[in-house]
Amino acid sequence: MTIEPSPCDEKCHSSDKMDMARAESIKAGSVSRVVDLESREVFQTGDDVLEFRTVSWQRATIMFCKINFAMSILAIPNAISSVGAVGGSIILVGFTSLNVYTALILGSFCNRHPECHMLADMMGHIWGKIGREFVGIQTIVLQVIITAGGVVTTAVGLNALSNHSQCTAVFGLVSAILITACSSVRTFSKLGWITWFGMITFTIGVFVFTVAVTQQDRPAGAPQTGDFDLGWKAIAYPGFVVGMVSSVNLFICTSGSSMFLPIISEMRRPQDYRKACLLAGLIVGVLYLVLSLVIYRYCGSWLSVPAFGSAGPLFKKISYGISLPGLIIGLGIYQHVAAKYVFVRLLRDSDHLQKNTFVHWGLWLGINIALGTAAFIVAEAVPILNYLLALAGALCAAPFSLIFPCLLWMYDFKGYRSGTLVQKLQYAVHALIALIGLFMVVGTAYAVAVAIKTAFETGMITRVFDCADNSGSS
Repeated sequence: MTIEPSPCDEKCHSSDKMDMARAESIKAGSVSRVVDLESREVFQTGDDVLEFRTVSWQRATIMFCKINFAMSILAIPNAISSVGAVGGSIILVGFTSLNVYTALILGSFCNRHPECHMLADMMGHIWGKIGREFVGIQTIVLQVIITAGGVVTTAVGLNALSNHSQCTAVFGLVSAILITACSSVRTFSKLGWITWFGMITFTIGVFVFTVAVTQQDRPAGAPQTGDFDLGWKAIAYPGFVVGMVSSVNLFICTSGSSMFLPIISEMRRPQDYRKACLLAGLIVGVLYLVLSLVIYRYCGSWLSVPAFGSAGPLFKKISYGISLPGLIIGLGIYQHVAAKYVFVRLLRDSDHLQKNTFVHWGLWLGINIALGTAAFIVAEAVPILNYLLALAGALCAAPFSLIFPCLLWMYDFKGYRSGTLVQKLQYAVHALIALIGLFMVVGTAYAVAVAIKTAFETGMITRVFDCADNSGSS
């Protein structure tokens, strides 16, 4: 005896088949999209190529922390002294929050467009080949100026540790060589273990210095006898030039998101970028805010730049001795990013990109040496840390962290311009952030130019490639 299917059964079976077919189609489309995104990755995986994609999200978090938590902590307390504790805290928290948000924008864009290795590739979507090359040059300029600031700071540390036993220019050259040696490590994964070491030693060095200034009777730069004014202010009213230079120093300390991008290309799971970015932003923001406020509370207006000089001869040496390895490693990561951009830019469509060939190694080492040489020259031309950081912020960091991410967001969500009210508001907010970035570029460039001109006129900068002690040790 057989049971004939009813019309209802036939209808239900037909509907089930349609749903299953639709589900299979969606599943196939998702798989196809994943495969398509994978094929567009900068570095491919396989048995016959050098494996680059080995970075975990935990290691990426430490790298992001080390990129942002660097020598800026040696300039931030002085910047806060110019605008006051309350004003400085508001500026620092505001810019940190903004920089973390725009870093998330960049990461999301990169995951939607995995063929993008650096910000220059991203801007190529908007401005074409000319725009890509222009932003690529900006990337190199930014890393060179930041590394130059590190060369200056490392030379100060070597002067302090040796009581100025050598010409400062010689110590600058030694600094550039050490930084270039670190940057020449070929993959971010192999940089990982020394990044942990660098983050730990640098943080300990800063912590030792912070504790030291809380235990001394008065800052090292203050009069050592009699009454003196600490100069601590909740709110200060600097002029335009000083205010802009200070503000951009507070901004640039967490504006390194453009350097996160090549790390995404070497992550095992690029989708994990978001949690690594948020965690790193929280850690770095808290470190900067707490440490800099404590340092300013006990040093007031008697802060030196770099700040370690405010702790007196003994603790200045101890702080530099502990933190110099971390400083050099952090700067090596900065220079590595610029070198990796040029390296991938030149070899992207070549077999040499992921093969151990003479061209591969010769180009990689040559690029690193060239960048290290350029940083050394810039450091000897403008040997003042906060001016170099402000210059980097004006020319590159403000566009990279404020203007360009918002332009990329508006490119991917251009439909929001004529969408719902909420979408229009979102579009307007991103346009406003870009305008803030434009103001930072114009205002800071003017302020830094005036400050550097004044430094030469007043003798703060006497000559290039100077041998004079820059650490106050002699």
